[in-house]
Amino acid sequence: MSATAENPPGRTTGAAGAAGTATATAPAPPTATASASAVEMRVRARVISDDPLYRAIPVALRFTAAEPLAVRVVFPAELSPEDTDNEWVFPRALLEAGLLAPTGTGDVRVWPCGRVQAVVEFHSPEGVAVIQFDIAALRRFVRRTYAVTATR
Repeated sequence: MSATAENPPGRTTGAAGAAGTATATAPAPPTATASASAVEMRVRARVISDDPLYRAIPVALRFTAAEPLAVRVVFPAELSPEDTDNEWVFPRALLEAGLLAPTGTGDVRVWPCGRVQAVVEFHSPEGVAVIQFDIAALRRFVRRTYAVTATR
C-alpha cells in the first residue's frame, strides 16, 4: 500500500510524541459509544520510549459510516506541541490486517506484539510515535465498525 492509500487526505499529520510508543493497559477498560452511524471507543494506551518508565495516555478510536473505509486515532492535546488534539486517519483495512501480521509501508504501520498487544507506529516530519494497544480493544473496535456499516 502506498502512503497515500494508507493515509487518506484530511488526516492531521503529526506524531503523538516524537519517538514515543503507546500500549493499552489492563486496569482501565475501554469505554465505547455507538450510534446508528458512528463508533467511538476511549482506551488507555502506553507510550513506549527510551525512558524506562512508560506513560499511559487516553486515546480515542473513532469511526463514522460516512467514511466507511477510514478509522481515526485521536491523541490528547497535551501530547502535541501545538496543544491541540492530534488526529490520524487511515484505512480500517490497515488496522484490521495489522492485528494479524505486520502491515503498512507509509506513515502508519501496524503489527501484533505477542498475543495480547498490538503496535501502531505513526511517522511524521516531526518524528515517530509508536503506540501499543490492547489487541482485544482494537479487535472490539473493528468489530463495532462493521456492525455500524451493516445496519445502514
